[in-house]
Amino acid sequence: MNALATRIAENVGLEPDTAEKALGMMLGFLQREADDGAVARMIEAIPGAMELVAEHNGEGESKGLLGGLMSAIGGGGVMGLGQQLMAQGLGMGEITALAKETIAAAREYAGDDVVDEVVNSVPGLSQFV
Repeated sequence: MNALATRIAENVGLEPDTAEKALGMMLGFLQREADDGAVARMIEAIPGAMELVAEHNGEGESKGLLGGLMSAIGGGGVMGLGQQLMAQGLGMGEITALAKETIAAAREYAGDDVVDEVVNSVPGLSQFV
C-alpha cells in the first residue's frame, strides 16, 4: 500500500483499497488536465505516484479508458472526475477531503510553487482544494 494512500484512507475515512484507487484516479486526472511540466514534476516528487496512476488510471484498464472517453465526450474536467469518484462510492465530502489531502501532500513533496502551477492550470480545481 502506498504511504500517501494510507494517509488518505486514515484522514478521509476510506477503505485502503478505495483510497489507493481514488488517489490514482485523481493523480491521473491531474496528469491529463494540468500543465505538463508542472504536473510531471509533482507526480515524480510523490513516492509511488507514477505507479498509482499507471495501475488505477492507465489506458490498459477498461474502467480508466472508458472513464477517460466519457470525460472527453462531455463530462470532463473537475466535474467528470467527481462523477468517476462517485461511481467508486465516494460522496462529495469524501471527494473534497481527498482533493485537499492530495494537494496538501503534493505540497510537502513537490513544493508550493509546483503545486500552485498545477492547481492554477486546471479550470475550477482551486475551488475544491
